[in-house]
Amino acid sequence: MSLTFYYAPMSTAGITDLVLEELAVPCERIKLDIRGGGTRTPEFLRLNPNGKVPLIVHDGTPIWESAAITMYLGEVFGVERHLYPGAGTQRGEAMKWIVWTNVTCGDAVYRFMRNTSEWTPAEQHNAKAADVAKADILNCLRILDEALSGRNFLIDTYTLADTHLNSFVDWLRHMQMDLSAYRHLNAWSERCRQRPAYARAMARG
Repeated sequence: MSLTFYYAPMSTAGITDLVLEELAVPCERIKLDIRGGGTRTPEFLRLNPNGKVPLIVHDGTPIWESAAITMYLGEVFGVERHLYPGAGTQRGEAMKWIVWTNVTCGDAVYRFMRNTSEWTPAEQHNAKAADVAKADILNCLRILDEALSGRNFLIDTYTLADTHLNSFVDWLRHMQMDLSAYRHLNAWSERCRQRPAYARAMARG
């Protein structure tokens, strides 16, 4: 079995890093410098023409997009480790939250960052668009907080859906988003952060 993980610090590759740590799957890690053009080399673009991380190459097959990677790794390695549901409704729930993270919540976050972040030239920022995006983020947080009321994790027990979504919530904290109003979300996130795999990934940086 050959598994290579291409990543960059402070990117959504952090999600995949945590997923791999939970699964304890051996892999070769290749760190790329996004600003230095590491994802734009001909060699990398042959693997991922989008020029983005995360990317895994499993037994010669490139797989990109963090949501797809989490679900793929869950199906291949996670079921026997009790970290991803087998086929059925609970897998559907896991997939729902993983995709929601990247699509519904992710869209709001990316719109907010495009209009506030130093990664986008200041002259392209739009304050009104940033306000709308922030309101959408807060609505996503409300949805998640309500879904976690009376539950320890997104499904019955901890799964890679929790790994995936909590990593994204960590990103919101890094963005200085105020999460203090979301009691259930914060309790859930703290449970996720107590995982040994989480501690190992954070220690590695």
